[in-house]
Amino acid sequence: MSPDSVKKEIGQFYDQIGWQKEDDGVYQNARYEDLRPVSSEYIHRCHMRVKRHLAPSGDFLLDAGSGPVQYDEYLTYSQDYRCRVCMDLSVVALQEARKRLGDKGAYVNADIANLPFKENSFDGIVSLHTIHHVPVEEKVDVYKDLQRVLKPGRSMVTVDGWAEVPLGEVMEFLMRVANKLRRWTGKEAPKMPPDLSSNGKEGEADRPAVGTFVLKTSAKWFHSVIKDQLPYEIRVWRSVSVKFLRSVIQPEWGGRFWLRILYRLEEWFPRFFGEKGQYPLIVIKK
Repeated sequence: MSPDSVKKEIGQFYDQIGWQKEDDGVYQNARYEDLRPVSSEYIHRCHMRVKRHLAPSGDFLLDAGSGPVQYDEYLTYSQDYRCRVCMDLSVVALQEARKRLGDKGAYVNADIANLPFKENSFDGIVSLHTIHHVPVEEKVDVYKDLQRVLKPGRSMVTVDGWAEVPLGEVMEFLMRVANKLRRWTGKEAPKMPPDLSSNGKEGEADRPAVGTFVLKTSAKWFHSVIKDQLPYEIRVWRSVSVKFLRSVIQPEWGGRFWLRILYRLEEWFPRFFGEKGQYPLIVIKK
């Protein structure tokens, strides 16, 4: 499939499915997150890691692949900026973002691989769970072009998931233990969206049962292609998958306590968990 066809597919998916609200008022795309109360404190803290790497204020913050700016934590990234520029392939995403931001936002229907902005335009940039939708032959240029439109002395933050997760074996072991405990206690297994179990290999497209084109890479791949191109740092956004959270983290098993321990470990060793865990937070400066 050509890159243009991929982008058309992604835009259609989010217009028709991903950013449509379901009966309970939650976006279909939010089914990929763990929204249970037991995980809410940990999820909130992970979201807020993005903000600490951005300039606290400025004129324009670019949200590249903004979606509807669906979580309240996302709004805080631009609260002291004059304007948040929401850019997305999905028209529905931009319509929903306008409901959240109103006149505090600008809305651009465009492709992250073809930015329609001048050099040195933005005081900060975020791109959350977007670059994993980009074909592999365009990924490096996407990072470089995002840096091009960033102002000197400022930074950008991207969050995506790795295909190769060295801590995955530990997570799988703990999930097996949790499943055994359920069998002993008669507890019902957690419900998982069909695509949470799919995980594309490096360099291969992943089309889950419910979803669109995703191509995840690895820390090794990122270092190999970016190290001579841009100044960057890989830190942790969140080290565990949604599948792990829903399987292992249960309120009756002290789930909130264990997530506090995990968060503290991530804070102590952000680079280790960023490279070995599920979701890296990549900071690129200019």
